Amino acid sequence: MITRELAKAYPETDFFDKNDLLQSIQDVYAENGNQFVVVIDEWDAIFREHKDDKEGQKEYLDFLRDWLKDKEYIALAYMTGILPIKKYGKHSALNMFDEYSMTYPMFLARYTGFTADEVSNLAERYGRDYEKIKEWYDGYRVSDIIPPDPQHKSFLRTGRPPEGKKYSLYSPLSVVKAIRSGVIDNYWNETETYEALKQYVDFNFDGLKEDVAVLMDGGRVTVDITGYQNDMTSFNGKDDILTMFIHLGYLGYDRDSKEVFIPNKEVLQVFKASTKSRDWTVTFRALSNSRKLLEATWACDEETVGELIEAAHDRAGNRTYNSEAGLSYAIQLAYYAAQDEYTIIPELDTGKGYADLAFIPKKPDRPALLIGLKYEHDADTAIGQIHRQRYPDRLEHYKGNLILVGISYDREIKNDEVLFKHHSCKIERA
Repeated sequence: MITRELAKAYPETDFFDKNDLLQSIQDVYAENGNQFVVVIDEWDAIFREHKDDKEGQKEYLDFLRDWLKDKEYIALAYMTGILPIKKYGKHSALNMFDEYSMTYPMFLARYTGFTADEVSNLAERYGRDYEKIKEWYDGYRVSDIIPPDPQHKSFLRTGRPPEGKKYSLYSPLSVVKAIRSGVIDNYWNETETYEALKQYVDFNFDGLKEDVAVLMDGGRVTVDITGYQNDMTSFNGKDDILTMFIHLGYLGYDRDSKEVFIPNKEVLQVFKASTKSRDWTVTFRALSNSRKLLEATWACDEETVGELIEAAHDRAGNRTYNSEAGLSYAIQLAYYAAQDEYTIIPELDTGKGYADLAFIPKKPDRPALLIGLKYEHDADTAIGQIHRQRYPDRLEHYKGNLILVGISYDREIKNDEVLFKHHSCKIERA
């Protein structure tokens, strides 16, 4: 179809092969010197609608590269879509583009959605309640990056380039529908990506369900966005799926803390609709227990901490009872609600040895936690080891706001005894 249009627009051109798009464009440029602007909307539809057609995707990318890269007949190629440019391994298949995405919007940040000022003006113009619109649709946060300009007044004054500006963004589709209809509601169920959310969350890749439960509870989850291959099938861990959710709009991303979060009430409704099955009851109950465990730890409630750790260790499976590493894994799972409040470091190097688990608070009003684990000994021994190895010295700046937790489990107790699988706990403030 494009070559037919070219033939009509340039009837005097001697086309070598009118069925060859690339050659036809080259022929026009050679005879007339006219460069072309190529605009492709939803360039990534191939990757969303034909997720498993690897050969077709590769052929498509090869075509785009052969058509556009380093071609003198191309003045500009501009492509839009949901997914970033596909990567093969660590490299982009179309590395000739400057790319602006939801994770790195740079100086196009304010154009990736409606800004707060734009939504406020629309609400006033059409007589809608801005505060209700904000409650439902606000929440995405992006930061632009202003390129250094030696002539910029702030550079001349300070010697530094101007700082980027942070924007609060809204989904344009939802805002337009809410303002047109006057109905504040969830408009995401009509989009093709809704099924993608449900499919990948239910897949529960690498403990994804627990992270989604934390996000739905208003928490944040740390994510590494660097490994994502920019398609909807190549996942090496839950970080890749969470990164995909950022690009699909289901999660907001904080570049400063490298955390994801559910941006607003509308998207939360989508997550709720995706987690209604009975399978999620256990996950949400575990999240509730995890929050209770964290609060009991802050309150130094040794009995409750021991009971909840024991219950979490049971859920983790019998195989975890055979090693200290298994117990460490079970405890990390039990405390997974803490990832909103803490950075969790297994085997923190203290100089005298390794503390089993260290919880470094993200907020100054939370205490740091040091957890020591012991088999075949009581919890006092675990606390004693923390002191002997001087583990608290590594967190000296948290002195007065540090909680030491010793957890013990005796695996030699037989299954017909009262204390079978019993966990003891000792907690001190330091």
